[in-house]
Amino acid sequence: MDTLATAFQKEIKEAMALTTVSTVVTGENVYQEGNDKILPILDEMAASLMLPGSGADGMEHLEELLAKAEAGKSCLLLVEHYSNFDLSIVSLLVRQAGGRGDAIAKSIIAIAGMKLNEDNPVVAAFASAYTRIVIYPNRSLKGLDPAKKQAELTRSFAINRAAMKAVDTVKTQGRLILLFPAGTRYRSWDPSTKKGVREIDTYLRSFDYMCCVALNGHILHVQQTDMVNDTVTKDVVRVTAGPVHSCAEFRGKAQAAAAGVIEDKKQAVADAIMAELEQLHTIAEEKRKKIMEEKHD
Repeated sequence: MDTLATAFQKEIKEAMALTTVSTVVTGENVYQEGNDKILPILDEMAASLMLPGSGADGMEHLEELLAKAEAGKSCLLLVEHYSNFDLSIVSLLVRQAGGRGDAIAKSIIAIAGMKLNEDNPVVAAFASAYTRIVIYPNRSLKGLDPAKKQAELTRSFAINRAAMKAVDTVKTQGRLILLFPAGTRYRSWDPSTKKGVREIDTYLRSFDYMCCVALNGHILHVQQTDMVNDTVTKDVVRVTAGPVHSCAEFRGKAQAAAAGVIEDKKQAVADAIMAELEQLHTIAEEKRKKIMEEKHD
C-alpha cells in the first residue's frame, strides 16, 4: 500500500523547493501565513485521492458563520480530526462547493500543534500551504526527561502566550478559527484520541459563535511511525457542517446537562462538542454510503 512518501514523491520535491516555513517554533513566529505556491500542490494531492461523489454539505451554515465573522464576531470551526489531510479536505471541498466557498476557505486560520513544523520537514512543507497559529500542546510535555521539562515548560508558556495573543488579534478580523477539539488525530488503537480535550472550553468562553464540521471518508490513514509513512487510499469524502451555535448558549446547555453527572465543567463542554460531531458524522455516513452505492450501480 502506498504511503504519503511513496505516492507523492514529485509533490514532496516541489513543496520542499517552495517552502519557507520555520522548523523551529518560537514565541516570535506562531502566526504563519499560508503559502499560495504550495496550496495547489496539496489541492492536487487531495483531489487525486477523492472519488466521484466527494463534496460538502451544510454550506449555508458556513456562509452564515462567515457573515458573522465579517460583521466583527469571533467564530470557531470545530472539526473532526482523522489525518494530516483534514485541513486540505475542508479547504478544497468547500472551495469546490461554489457560493462563498472561496471566501470561507481563505478566511480559515487553523490552530496547529508545533509537531507539524518540527517533526518532519516534508510535513512542515505541506502544512505551510495553510495559514496557521502554532501552539505547544500540553500533551507534548508528558514523558519528558525531568532535566529537560523545565526548559520546555518555559518554552511552552512563551509559545502559547504568543499564540493566544495572535488569536485575540485575528478573531475579530473576519477570520474563522479552525480547531480540532480532540487535539490529535484519531487512532483506532487508542480510543482516548476520540475524546475532546477540556482546553477547548477556553476557546468557547472567549468566542461568539461556533460551527461543528464532520469529516467522512478516509484518504490518509494514521500509522504508528513517522507521519510521512501514513498510508493513502482513494475514497468518497464528505465535509458536513452543522448549524451555527452561540458559544455562550452551547456552553450553558452543556454544563446544565452535565450537572450532577460530570464534575469537570470544561470536560462536559468538550464532551458535548464531540457528541454533536459524532451525530453529524453518523448522519453524513449514511448519505455517503448511499452515494457510493449509486456510483457503484
